[in-house]
Amino acid sequence: MKELAFKKIKWIDFENPSADDILYLQENFDIHPIAIEEFVTPTIRPKATVYHNCIFLSIHIPLFNTETRTTYPGELDIVITEDHLITGHAENIYQLDQFFRSLEDSEGKRRLYLSDTPVHLLYHLLQLLLESCFPKLDHVVHNLNRVEDEIFRGHEKEMVIEISIVKRDILNFRRTLKPQRSVLESLIQMDTPLVPADIKPYFQDLIGTNIRLWNTLESTKETIESLEETNNSLLSNKLDLTMKVLTIFSAIMLPMTVYSNIMSMSAQIPLGNAPHAFWVHVSIMLLISLFTIILFKVKKWL
Repeated sequence: MKELAFKKIKWIDFENPSADDILYLQENFDIHPIAIEEFVTPTIRPKATVYHNCIFLSIHIPLFNTETRTTYPGELDIVITEDHLITGHAENIYQLDQFFRSLEDSEGKRRLYLSDTPVHLLYHLLQLLLESCFPKLDHVVHNLNRVEDEIFRGHEKEMVIEISIVKRDILNFRRTLKPQRSVLESLIQMDTPLVPADIKPYFQDLIGTNIRLWNTLESTKETIESLEETNNSLLSNKLDLTMKVLTIFSAIMLPMTVYSNIMSMSAQIPLGNAPHAFWVHVSIMLLISLFTIILFKVKKWL
């Protein structure tokens, strides 16, 4: 548990809340029991709920796993009281920790961010978390550019798995980001003294940031789908060309195979006792192959 206070405002942050932390909240704060229960219960869907003495929010932050190379949702639970902002998260959220440390190290920043209400502090925190998504999207765009370059360098087969990884990353990012807008809209619509009227336009601005992020994600989604179609088309074209070459090769070899099988019969064959019979028959097979190639050319099969 970490605490940060300035004047009447206090921010308490729990990383992976334990039973002792929950007991601390129950003993020291007048928080609705349902809000405390939701604070420690993993939530699949983001939500915003108003209780008579507090507000409970649950949002998901896009985090990146360097091992699996994909984005995954990190849940952030928030309880807002008259003079407290309480946050809890099971995953390490780097931007949140960095913001907390910067407030600890600077009295000026504490005066700037903790002088109004807990909801004002929440706005600055959510703004920071949303803005941190843009560099992550830049990384996704960089991966798209790299995939595009590799595709047109002739590495279509290697890019099949790479496209799947990038596509999964974009899908998980979209799944994490989209529900945040409904939480922000719910905050604006809340009729409670805990959300002052002067802060609501700022949350409306956060909705605009969310929309910009979503539009970028839509663009990356369309791009990766187009690259996947292009890659599949090039792979299919290469496969068709390979099958065509194998088919032509088989068609050319087939008459030679038939001829050689006939000559291998135990019956008496022409020129069987001639000193140069082998080369004569090889020449005949080559002539048959040449005739087959000419026929394919005339029919425009080659």
